[in-house]
Amino acid sequence: MSLKNKLATTLLSSAVGFAGIFGATAAHSADQTYVTIGTGGQTGVYYVVGQSICRLVNRQTDDHGIKCTAPSTGGSVANINAVRQGQQDMGMAQSDWQFHALNGSKHDTFKSQGKFEDLRALFAVHNEPFTVVARADSGIESFDDLPGKRVNLTNPGSGTRGTMEVIMEEKGWTNETFKLAAELKSAEQAQALCDNKIDAMIYAVGHPSGAIKEATTSCDAKVIPVTGEVIEKLIAENDFYAPASIPGGMYKGSDSDVATFGNAATMVTSAKVDADTVYQVVKAVFDNFDRFKRLHPAFANLDPKQMIANGLSAPLHEGAVRYYKEQGWM
Repeated sequence: MSLKNKLATTLLSSAVGFAGIFGATAAHSADQTYVTIGTGGQTGVYYVVGQSICRLVNRQTDDHGIKCTAPSTGGSVANINAVRQGQQDMGMAQSDWQFHALNGSKHDTFKSQGKFEDLRALFAVHNEPFTVVARADSGIESFDDLPGKRVNLTNPGSGTRGTMEVIMEEKGWTNETFKLAAELKSAEQAQALCDNKIDAMIYAVGHPSGAIKEATTSCDAKVIPVTGEVIEKLIAENDFYAPASIPGGMYKGSDSDVATFGNAATMVTSAKVDADTVYQVVKAVFDNFDRFKRLHPAFANLDPKQMIANGLSAPLHEGAVRYYKEQGWM
């Protein structure tokens, strides 16, 4: 089943400190290998994914000698660039930015650097609907009501920001389209919304999301549909996008299902990262898969065979392939 069909029919309901110098690449000592996984904001699911993987890896450090850390980072684009520059070993990234990094397309950073031919995938995780939350008193009822409003576009380097810029380009919007184009990090925007500093926040995130829950319980706010001709065009032209739905009742103020679109969260690395290290990280996740799925509601319906097939634009890393073949999944 293609990513598009899978995302169209399924919404998966939907962390420790720095490793000395932030983002240090795998450094080998006589006894230990240090691995850094880039995540995202601390209220997002990327942070939970990275922390969860490291927790599983570190349970077996005495056996394989790998010590894993998963600091909060700027998100998808920042993680891919850090992996490319050897500042991180692995990182979380939206499936669309995995595609654009591999092909040197769309994002200005990826275009200027050219194709990231050493980009490798490990697996996909949860689905990520593009989510807009607006204050109830903002007058925002649909995505097309955002012009003239105070909107947090999120920080440069995040996958959410990149996707928002893709939509803005298609619509002919610029930062001047909004009364305020804020650049708050994902962890900061719920409070800004409830402090009446912005009218709307955006977040491509797995659900349920702590940030969305914070925004909708701390003040009167609701999830807004993201639909229309431009969204339909993006879905039609890109296999990594598909229709998605945020279930009604998941958040206060949104009793009915909310239509939007989305993609998949993926784990990426570089071909230059040691195959044995990658093998052990992948093994830690899938040998303890039931434990991993319990670490966040967005993981509840994950299926290993789908995780290594859907949403992956880059080739699988040889260390991951070794494990998957051992399991008979390839």
